[in-house]
Amino acid sequence: MATQQPANNPFEYGPFVQVAAFCDRVLREADGVLSLIRVVDVINHTATGPNAPIDMPPVNYPLTLVLSLKSGKAKGRHEVTITPEMPSGETMPVASVSVRLEGEGKGYNIITQLNMQFKLEGLYWFIIRFDGELLTRLPLELRYARLVTGPGQPPR
Repeated sequence: MATQQPANNPFEYGPFVQVAAFCDRVLREADGVLSLIRVVDVINHTATGPNAPIDMPPVNYPLTLVLSLKSGKAKGRHEVTITPEMPSGETMPVASVSVRLEGEGKGYNIITQLNMQFKLEGLYWFIIRFDGELLTRLPLELRYARLVTGPGQPPR
């Protein structure tokens, strides 16, 4: 059962976000320490060729989401949800993870592989909720460029 949040100051309660990031890869060292490889907040996608589309075609891009929480006064089993929001404001399917927090400086690392298809260029938001309450929002921008080339013609 979850510990009730004190009414006086919700910022003293927890959990606290230690890390919230997208990266290409995560290494877990022998001593348990995490190394995040290539932290990503912008994806640049370029289409090249004589028929490069004006509008961005759907793009698959594998990413790893790392969310490291420290308990604070939060203890027990809790639900963390991740809701991607497209630049249009439309939300994508929600991912949910059950975590067990032990209090104080102890924490929990959520490391999950996302192989998303991005259909729009622009700013995506990943809304992180803890037991239904907003914990943080993580931005990821997708930029699209087209490079039109053809035989005997310089790029435009």
